[in-house]
Amino acid sequence: MARAEKINFSTPSGFPEFLPGEKRLELYLLDTIRRIFESYGFTPIETPAVERLEVLQAKGNQGDNIIYGIDPILPPNRQAEKDKSGETGSEARALKFDQTVPLAAYIARHLNDLTFPFARYQMDVVFRGERAKDGRFRQFRQCDIDVVGRRELNLLYDAQMPAIITEIFTAINIGDFIIRINNRKILTGFFQSVGIEANKIKSCIGIIDTLEKVGENKVKQDLEKDGVSSEQAQKIIDFIKIRGTVDEVLDKLKYFAQTMPETEQFNLGVTELETVIAGVRNLGVPENSFCIDLSIARGLDYYTGTVYETTLIGHEALGSICSGGRYEELVGVFLGEKMPGVGISIGLTRLMSRLLKAGILNTFAPTPAQVMVVNMQEDLMPLYLKISQQLRQAGINVVTSFDKRGIGKQFQLADKQGIQFCVIIGADEAAAQKSSLKDLKSGEQVEVSLENLAEEIKSRLA
Repeated sequence: MARAEKINFSTPSGFPEFLPGEKRLELYLLDTIRRIFESYGFTPIETPAVERLEVLQAKGNQGDNIIYGIDPILPPNRQAEKDKSGETGSEARALKFDQTVPLAAYIARHLNDLTFPFARYQMDVVFRGERAKDGRFRQFRQCDIDVVGRRELNLLYDAQMPAIITEIFTAINIGDFIIRINNRKILTGFFQSVGIEANKIKSCIGIIDTLEKVGENKVKQDLEKDGVSSEQAQKIIDFIKIRGTVDEVLDKLKYFAQTMPETEQFNLGVTELETVIAGVRNLGVPENSFCIDLSIARGLDYYTGTVYETTLIGHEALGSICSGGRYEELVGVFLGEKMPGVGISIGLTRLMSRLLKAGILNTFAPTPAQVMVVNMQEDLMPLYLKISQQLRQAGINVVTSFDKRGIGKQFQLADKQGIQFCVIIGADEAAAQKSSLKDLKSGEQVEVSLENLAEEIKSRLA
C-alpha cells in the first residue's frame, strides 16, 4: 500500500474541540441556561452563521471585531467560474461575530411575523478573527437573550437581566459573583459637564472601558492623547472611581446632578438607573450580588443606556463572565424606526474553558451511561439485551457489553468511562432469575432479582 501523503489534521488555532466529558458539561450548562431563559418567557431562534457583510458592518456595528469573510473555493476543474461568483458589494458574505447584529437583521426580515416586545434567546456559535490565546477563541458559543420593543421598551426589562444572571450562576454553582451595573447616559452626561467635545465622547467611553485591562495611569494617558486636558482626565478618573453601597452611589450621583452644569443627559441616566435598581430589588436579587460601578462602559457603540458586567469574586482575572446592555438604534439601522432593546450574553465556550482551568468546574464522565450489562457468556446475549432494554425503559442509561472479554477488563472499561454499576448475569443467575449488581465506586456487590433490578439501581443512583 502506498504511503499516504502527510496531512496536518490538528485543529486550527482558536477553534476548540471537546472531549466527550467536556461536551457533556457544555450540554448541561446549555440545558440549565435554556431552562432559566424559558422560565422568563424567552423563545428560541436561530440565525444563519453567514450574513451579508454590509449587515455586519452597518453604521459601525463591527466595533473592533475582526470579521471572517466567506469566499468560495472552487475545485481545479471549475476555475472558469471564479469571475462569475458575484461575491462583491451587497453580495459579499461573512461569518457572524456576535448575535445582536444578526438579531436586528432577523427582526427586520420577519417584522410582520413577530409580536412585540419580542423576547428571544439564542445559543449559537460565532466567529471572530482575533489572535487566539488561552481562554480566547476564534469560534465560540454564545448564549444570548434580548428583548426588543417597537418605539419604547419598559425599563423593567433592564431590571430583569440581573435577576436572570443571578439565577443562572447560582444554578451552575460557580461561587460568589457580582453584577456591576451602570448607565451610559450618566457617563455621557458627565463628560458633557466637564467640557468634553461631543465628537470625542464615544472614544472617551471606549477608553474608560479599558480601565481594568490597562490601569488608571494608562487610561489617563489615553484620554489626554485623545485631546482631553489633564484636569478633565483627572475629574473623569475620580468620577468613575466612586464606590459605596448602591444607595450611597445613587446619593452621590444625585448630588452631582444638583451641582454640575449641563445635566439633562446625566439626570436621565440617574433616573433610569434608579428605576432599574428598584426593579432588581423587587425581583429578589440579593444585595450582595449587584452594585453600581461607574467605570462599566461596554465598548460597543450601540449601547446607549443600562450596561452590565458580571465578575466572579476571587477570580476577577477571568474577566466579565456575562455582559450586555440597552441599545436604541441598532434595529432601526435596518428599519428606520425606533426599536429599543436590551440583552445580555454569556460567552459559554470562553467561560467554560476558564472555569475548568481554574478548577471551579469539572468535566463530566465521558459517557452518560450509568450501568453496564456485563457479557459473561455469548449464549446469554438475548437475556442481556432484554435486561438492557428494561432498564432503559425505567429511565436508566445503559451500555451493553457486546464483546466477550475477561470480567476484570469489562470492569476497567466501565470505570474508565465513569459508569458506576455493573450488572453481572451468568448461567446460575439466569436460571434463578437473579443478577449481581456491583458498585464500582464502593466495591460493594449485592444479589438482586431481575424483577427488582431497575428499582434497586434507581434507589442507589438517587
